[in-house]
Amino acid sequence: MLEVKPQPESAPARSDARVGLSIAEAARRTGVSVHTLRYYERAGLVVSSVERTRSGRRRYHQLDLDWIVVCTKLRATGMSIKTIRRYAQLVAAGRGNEQERLALMEAHRAEVTAKLAELQENLELINHKIDVYRGRLAAGDADQLWAPDRLASTRSAHPNGQ
Repeated sequence: MLEVKPQPESAPARSDARVGLSIAEAARRTGVSVHTLRYYERAGLVVSSVERTRSGRRRYHQLDLDWIVVCTKLRATGMSIKTIRRYAQLVAAGRGNEQERLALMEAHRAEVTAKLAELQENLELINHKIDVYRGRLAAGDADQLWAPDRLASTRSAHPNGQ
């Protein structure tokens, strides 16, 4: 998982790193929409205030982009907005709550692992169905596969078909 760390002061600054990126450019670089970036900010998912220009336009820096990527990956694994918000609050609070962050991540990992096991089981059923269809098509008796309208009239179905 991506670890978000502040860049050292001595690191050479690119011109866009100093001034920051527009919300459109930040959206492009993170792969989320402008609307999502605004939502993440409103929902309290960002760990620090996004910088604003004098005219009020958002300016994103690499640390902001890195954090957004973390949020989107957590969201993609099914972590709730409420839990991401809690994680962001812990990170923003700084040192001293690492044990709570670890517990949060371990709990989420357990949920993701359970979902992966369920998906694997579902994939096995899909693979079985594919094997049945290929076998029946190759044998030339695919028309013997179960069909709801035929079942209603004959009350017989091929045991492996469905």
